[in-house]
Amino acid sequence: MPYTPINDEILTRLKEIAGSKNVLTETDAMQPYSHDEVTDPAYHHMPEAVVFAESAQQAAAIVQLANEYHFPVVPRGAGTGLACGAVPIYGGIVLSLEKMNHILEINTDSLYAVVEPGVRTSDLQKAAEEKGLFYAGDPCSGDSCFIGGNIATNAGGNRAVKYGTTRHQVYSIEIVNPTGRIVQLGARLQKQSTGYCLDQLVIGSEGTLGIITKATLKLLPKPRYKLDLLAVFDDTAASIGVVNKIIKAGITPTCVEFMDNITIKSVERYLNETLQGSDTGNYLIVEVEGTSEDDLDDKAIVLDELCTASGASSVLVADPARIWQARKAFAEAVRAESLIVCKEDVVVPVDQEPRLLARILELARKYGLITRIASHAGDGNIHLNILKNEDLTYEQWEEKVSENQQELYRFIYQLGGRLSGEHGIGSKRKALMEEFTNPDELAMMRAVKKALDPNNILNPGKIFDVE
Repeated sequence: MPYTPINDEILTRLKEIAGSKNVLTETDAMQPYSHDEVTDPAYHHMPEAVVFAESAQQAAAIVQLANEYHFPVVPRGAGTGLACGAVPIYGGIVLSLEKMNHILEINTDSLYAVVEPGVRTSDLQKAAEEKGLFYAGDPCSGDSCFIGGNIATNAGGNRAVKYGTTRHQVYSIEIVNPTGRIVQLGARLQKQSTGYCLDQLVIGSEGTLGIITKATLKLLPKPRYKLDLLAVFDDTAASIGVVNKIIKAGITPTCVEFMDNITIKSVERYLNETLQGSDTGNYLIVEVEGTSEDDLDDKAIVLDELCTASGASSVLVADPARIWQARKAFAEAVRAESLIVCKEDVVVPVDQEPRLLARILELARKYGLITRIASHAGDGNIHLNILKNEDLTYEQWEEKVSENQQELYRFIYQLGGRLSGEHGIGSKRKALMEEFTNPDELAMMRAVKKALDPNNILNPGKIFDVE
């Protein structure tokens, strides 16, 4: 579908809506908005203009203008995505929500927060903690990502095994819909069965069905007792295979994270420090909460016994600051090694995770791939990073990656898995989405998009193409 170029007439109207200071057209100023955290230049696309909205009313007026003139609007938060979901592949404007960054309310009696989309996740966590409360959403990019982006992608993170993904933290959202109307979806209720669950439809839709302009989020009492254990395994399958045993033992951990040995060494180089058990071991990091010190001790004993019986060479009480710094440095460590990386974000049922990990390693050997692997092992989500080989041209490396993907995804779907556990599809995985998704399911998604966004204005070319 051809779009109208951003001409002087449109720019004048945009400046009338948002103010001249909030409209960028200079190439150097717009360059950071041509990409997200995908550093491969092959996936970068320049916008024709960048506009900063300071209110829902401004965002709505901009979307109305886009429908009038027919140009694409690409919503953007912090730009920390890994699937090119905020990249303007058809030009048009990037609509940044970074100036809508206020925590509007933290209600300590009723346990909720009201925030604008540009609030940093870590800032909300800190504000809740100062009130003795706890926001459970915890993406690994929490120090930089925004709540609006978390909601748009249904961000996961370390605590999803116990508390769920971002969608499980949301009571309600205010959105600008694809025709420029401000709409309230959801409610601060524990349950409701009143028509379609439209708030949950928009959550995870990657900016294709609505622009998040406000959210009411769930807060919890801050856990009083918690413990981080580090189990070191010589065998990768044995380490990740413990997860299902932990769940069957009746323990619901807050986090269960896996890092293979080659990734641990990559993180060591990045942090310039030696980590515990890094000579040959693979990491399983388990965080557990308790109702009392005795309850926590009992759970620690069970976890120690399970890990040891499964082949752990050691089970240690970890220094929380050091161990989580190491885990969260995974992405930065990979980036320090190579800017050309294929970041897979696959997910399978938890009980199938050992089979998937074995297959990933087998295919890596077959195709001679350089891999770095970390996993939210507690929920079956494996992050496979494939670095470009120095001895291959970009085209040769890309061909090997493509062949690997074909075999890997066929296997994943046989296990009941999916392409993405938390990063989303964006434009980067769009072709794979269309290839591996059931055609009837894809047709339903397209029908929803066409019905809500008849002019294909909001974030076109993401997740799937509209026929």
